Amino acid sequence: MGAIDFTYNALSNSIAEHITKQIITGDLKPGEKLVEHSYAEEYGTSRAPVREAIYLLATEGLVERIPRKGAVVKEYTENEIYDLLEIRNMLENMAMDRIKGIGTDSGLLQEMNQLHEKMKTVENVHAYTQLNHSFHMCLIKMSKSEIIKDMYSRLGWPLLRVQNLSFTNKGKIEKSITEHKIIIELLSKQDMEELSIVLLKHNKDVISNIQTMLRS
Repeated sequence: MGAIDFTYNALSNSIAEHITKQIITGDLKPGEKLVEHSYAEEYGTSRAPVREAIYLLATEGLVERIPRKGAVVKEYTENEIYDLLEIRNMLENMAMDRIKGIGTDSGLLQEMNQLHEKMKTVENVHAYTQLNHSFHMCLIKMSKSEIIKDMYSRLGWPLLRVQNLSFTNKGKIEKSITEHKIIIELLSKQDMEELSIVLLKHNKDVISNIQTMLRS
C-alpha cells in the first residue's frame, strides 16, 4: 500500500477552503465556472490538487459538475433553499423537545454567551454567519442526540451560504443579535415553552426574509 501524501491533502484542503470562502461571501456567484488553471497558478501547483478540492466541494453541495461546462458554483432553486431552512427548523424543534426532558447544559449555555458577545463586535457578514451557525449548533448539541447533531451538520455549507445571504440585508444582523440574547435568557430560565415559540418565529423570519429577497 502506497504512503499517503499529507502535503497533497493539505494543499487540496487549503484550496477548498479558499474557494468555499469565495462562494459564501459572494465573490463567486451561482453558476460561475471554477477555472482550474487559475487556482493552480495562484497556488503554484498542478491541477491535480485543484481537482481534488473541487471534488471535495461537490460532496459538500457547494459545487456541481455540468457536462461540457465543467465545475460551477451550485445554484440552488427556490424550493431547495426553502427545504434547507425548513429542515433546519425541524431539527431545532426536535432538539428543543429533547432539551425539555433533560434540561439545559451550563457549559454549552456559557459557550452561547461567549459567541453572543463576539457576534456584537464582528465586522463582516461572513464572520457573523459563522458565529451564528456555531450558536445554533450549541442548541443542537444540548439535545444530547448524535442523530440530530449529525443530520444538522450535514446541512453544512449550503445552509451557511443561505444564511449569509439573509444577513446581507440591512438591519438583519442587529435583529438577530437581539433575538439570540432572548434565546439565551429563556434557556437560562428554562422557559422551554416560550423558547420554542421564539425559536420558531426566529427561523420563520429567516425564511420570510429569503422569500422577499428571491422575489424582489
